[in-house]
Amino acid sequence: MTTPEINLLFHQPISDHAFNADRSLLAVTRENNVELFTRSGKGFTLKDELKGHDKTVTSVDISPVTGRIVTCSQDRNALVWEPTSDGAWKPTLVLLRLNRAATFVRWSPDASKFAVGSGARAIAICYFEEENDWWVSKHIKKPLRSTVLSVAWHPNSVLLAAGSTDAHARVFSSFIKGVDNKPAPTAWGERIPFNTVCGEFINNSGGWVHAVDFSPSGDTLAFAAHDSSVTLVYPSAPEQPPRAVITVTTPMLPFVTLAWLNENELVAGGHDCQPVVFQGDVSGWKMAYSVDDPSKKGEVGEGERSALNMFKQMDLKGKDAAADDSTLRTVHQNTIVTIRPYEGQPGNITKFSSTGVDGRIVIFPKIPRRA
Repeated sequence: MTTPEINLLFHQPISDHAFNADRSLLAVTRENNVELFTRSGKGFTLKDELKGHDKTVTSVDISPVTGRIVTCSQDRNALVWEPTSDGAWKPTLVLLRLNRAATFVRWSPDASKFAVGSGARAIAICYFEEENDWWVSKHIKKPLRSTVLSVAWHPNSVLLAAGSTDAHARVFSSFIKGVDNKPAPTAWGERIPFNTVCGEFINNSGGWVHAVDFSPSGDTLAFAAHDSSVTLVYPSAPEQPPRAVITVTTPMLPFVTLAWLNENELVAGGHDCQPVVFQGDVSGWKMAYSVDDPSKKGEVGEGERSALNMFKQMDLKGKDAAADDSTLRTVHQNTIVTIRPYEGQPGNITKFSSTGVDGRIVIFPKIPRRA
């Protein structure tokens, strides 16, 4: 079995990370800044630092189409960074018009827009106005009633999913005339005016919806809530009840991030510090296996303690050293905050990357699941 690639970048939390299209550049959040790393052998070397926010940077994304970087922060601002001829990065302030912190940002697949979730009960859909040479935004507000924790784009770059602390996952239309081409009809709806609600789903326990994501085809929506559940929604037709809404409850701690591997597999991570794969289809879903199963490891995640050393510790301390060992048996030593596809194509992801509170970035291979 291929082992995961583990890199400790620094001893501070990473709230988000993103790779560029060829995986040669890695952007990670670190307090008020974003650090850019390049590949160096099997590790990463710090190349540059993006400084422009006054408060904690909450999210970062790199467009695989243009290579532009977008960041958002608790300072209520978003910045679009573009490379210059001398190798530096030039920031452009985006007019978000938010009165609360920006929480999450993602580029649309076609790179024409990006969406910013916020604590202002609004999602800012941002696009570039050629005439005025600046980035502007339109707000999706209704029926949001609380902080938006995550957003995810449909493959058509018009539909947008959002998860929020009012226990709802919603699908909106973000169609902007003059920016978007009219998309083909989908099971989520044919009416596409801006801010049209194409789907609204609640977590039955009233838990915050931490993460949302569309399947590679866009025909399924997954969301993870604070009651340690993952829910899959299969729409049927515009303005009709969904074909199926399947909720998988787990005995684990809550998941806070999701990523699809293919149409029938989904990986989730969170407070249990290990990525877990869910498998299924419209007939049913289940929690299949952990990619980093601590129950199949020795006492310590990074190398087992030798028997001789263990007995030495027992002799010195008068007790088993493992009894007060604070090292987890998982690769990540704290909550996984973000999981993103790393290698493969949409619908066939073979590796994924994860970052978390422990300051590590780990590239996990997908484990082939035996029947």
